[in-house]
Amino acid sequence: MRYWYAFVGICYREWLRFFSQRARFAASLVRPLLWLVVFAAGFRAALGIAIMEPYATYINYEEYILPGLCAMILLFNGMQSSLSIVYDREMGSIKVLLTSPLPRPFLLLSKQIASAIVSVLQVGAFLVIAALYDRPLEPMGYVMVIPALFLTALMLSALGIVIASRIRQLENFAGVMNFVIFPMFFLSSALYPLWKMQEASIWLYEVCRYNPFTFGVELIRFALYQQLNVTALLVVGGCTLLFVILAVAGFQPTREKNKGGPP
Repeated sequence: MRYWYAFVGICYREWLRFFSQRARFAASLVRPLLWLVVFAAGFRAALGIAIMEPYATYINYEEYILPGLCAMILLFNGMQSSLSIVYDREMGSIKVLLTSPLPRPFLLLSKQIASAIVSVLQVGAFLVIAALYDRPLEPMGYVMVIPALFLTALMLSALGIVIASRIRQLENFAGVMNFVIFPMFFLSSALYPLWKMQEASIWLYEVCRYNPFTFGVELIRFALYQQLNVTALLVVGGCTLLFVILAVAGFQPTREKNKGGPP
């Protein structure tokens, strides 16, 4: 039972922190909605999408970038959630959590799961607004996309914790995030198909093809249309496991003692 109580407590703290920050929730919706309404409308004529999986016919640009915008919410929230670890380390509260008698991997995984659940809820709110904006999908697609959203959110949350474990000062976090968020987002299939990038630049295409975020976008894209991208599932699952291991290793007691000053 103590594991359950600890998990609920960590989730409650993460949810309370998020829902008490209304500006953060609004920003998480305004950002993708601006891309959907303004950016997509401007590039609709220039970036028409040909028939490609998982689409059965030609689609407009707004429909193509919808999965990418869902993944963008997961990316930004995963990185913002990891910011709290840097803040809590400076305030000292992270040490209280990590000195718990419960296993450290369990505590960090609980925080990642809590962050992933919050991210999925944000995407759900965005999809509702997008449906009202005349971008509805099949009802079963909204159900099948939930596991894809959760797994992708877990991967990005774990990656954020890996980065947070290497950052010692809060002031350095924002700068480092700019070198993570924007390259991951723009060098992916979130905004344009990879074959268009291949036509423009081979080396950029290769970077996009090996970007873990690309596989997260494609996992969500196929799930929204009630299909499973096995390759994307394996890559996202493998990266999630790798990032979780690195996140746990980044908060080992010996490392904290060596870098955190006197015991």
